[in-house]
Amino acid sequence: MLGATTAAALLLASVQALARRREAAALRDYPPEGRITTVNGHRVHSITMGEGPDLVLIHGASGNTRDMTFGFAQSLADRYRVTIFDRPGLGHTDRLAEFDRLFEPQGEGPVEQARLLQAAAAALGIERPLVLGHSLGGAVALAWALEAPDKIAALVDVAGVAMPWPGELDPYYRLTGTALGGAVMPPFITALVPQSHIDATIESIFAPDPAPEGYAAAVGAPLTIRRRSIRANTRQVNTLRPRIVEMSARYNALTLPIEIVHGDADTIVPLNVHSIPLSQIAPHAHLTVLPGVGHMPHHTARADVAAAIDRAATRAGLR
Repeated sequence: MLGATTAAALLLASVQALARRREAAALRDYPPEGRITTVNGHRVHSITMGEGPDLVLIHGASGNTRDMTFGFAQSLADRYRVTIFDRPGLGHTDRLAEFDRLFEPQGEGPVEQARLLQAAAAALGIERPLVLGHSLGGAVALAWALEAPDKIAALVDVAGVAMPWPGELDPYYRLTGTALGGAVMPPFITALVPQSHIDATIESIFAPDPAPEGYAAAVGAPLTIRRRSIRANTRQVNTLRPRIVEMSARYNALTLPIEIVHGDADTIVPLNVHSIPLSQIAPHAHLTVLPGVGHMPHHTARADVAAAIDRAATRAGLR
C-alpha cells in the first residue's frame, strides 16, 4: 500500500507539473489582447474597437474574446463601438471570489456574470449598449436585461441558452462540475489532452458547418483547458439549469427589443428547446431561423447575425 500511495503521489506531482508548463505556454502564446479593468477587486479583460453606438459581445461556454475577434467583431467595427468581454474564469477575467473554491462545486450564474460585466462596461464608459450573447453568453445577456433594464438598449441572442432543457448534461460536465471531479480531473485534462481532441471538439461545435480555416489556431483553446478555466466552465454549465428556471419565469416582463438568431441544425443548444419558446414568451422578440446552420452562426452565417444586430439597433433608436 505504501508503494502504491507513493506511486500515485509521484504521478499526481508529475501531472501537476506538466499542467503548469502547458498553462504557462498558453499564457505566453495567448496573452491579453485588450485591457484589464478591475471591478470590485476582480480583473475583467475586454477588447474595444470601432466607433458608433456601443455593442457588447459575450462569448459562450469554453470560449474567450478570441472567438469574437476571429473576424466577427472586426466586421461590425465600421458602424459600432464593439467591446468584447471574457466571462468570469475564462480567458483573462478572474472568477468571482465567492465561487473560486476548489471543493465548492458552485459556478457563477448568469446573473452574477451579468452584474460583473455590466459594472465593467460602466467603468469603460459604456452606459446603455446593445448586448449580444452567444450560447451560454445568451443567458448572460438575458440576465443583464432582467437585472439592469435601464442599462441595456437591446438584446441579440445568438443560439443562446434561454429555457430549461429536458434530460441530463453530458457526463463530462456532471462529473467535472462536482467538488471531487473538479479537484481530480482538471490537472489530467490540462496536462494530457491532445491537440487532436481539441480539433475534434471544435469541429463538433461547428457541425454540420465546417470550422473556418485557422479558427482552431486563433481561438486560444489552450486557455480553456487550464485547470482554473475547466473548473469555472464546468461548474457554470453544471449549475446553470436551476438559474435558467428562475430567469425564464421573468421573460414576459422584458420590454426591450430582442432579436434572436438560431440555426435549425444546432444540436448543442436546440432551437425548439430554447429560442422558439423564448420568442413566444418575450413580448418584443423577433426570431430568425437559419436553415441548415449549426451552433456558430456568428461565423457561419455572419451576414444574418449582422442584420439582426442592425435591426436591434434601429428598433432601439441607436441608428
